[in-house]
Amino acid sequence: MNGGSGVYCVVVRLEREARIRVGRLGLRTFAPGMYVYTGRAARCLAARLARHLRRRKPKRWHIDHLTTHRWARVVGLLVFLGDAARECQVNQRVMASAQSDVPGFGASDCRSGCRSHLAYFAPPGPPRVIEERE
Repeated sequence: MNGGSGVYCVVVRLEREARIRVGRLGLRTFAPGMYVYTGRAARCLAARLARHLRRRKPKRWHIDHLTTHRWARVVGLLVFLGDAARECQVNQRVMASAQSDVPGFGASDCRSGCRSHLAYFAPPGPPRVIEERE
């Protein structure tokens, strides 16, 4: 599989609000919650996924700035083997259910016009107590 290609989603949980400098995007504030980054590997998919799981690495891509932050943890990977060109199709499906996105994040080389390749999902709120009235 190391020579393979495909599309992947990196699921990151951010425990607390964080101000993170993200390359040329500059300083951004990230709310606590779940983030899903959609990317692709035209080759060496396994190596790319292993890199995303490492905490210590050079910051080459936007996602590296998030995954190396002290309050962030990669909690999941979704992998779609095969055609790496489907990246934006997968991203659009993820974005359809997201609360918001981080404009420009991971989309600097996007040819499909995606606004972002990082979707944000807010953490669930405290449980609601429903009072029964007689």
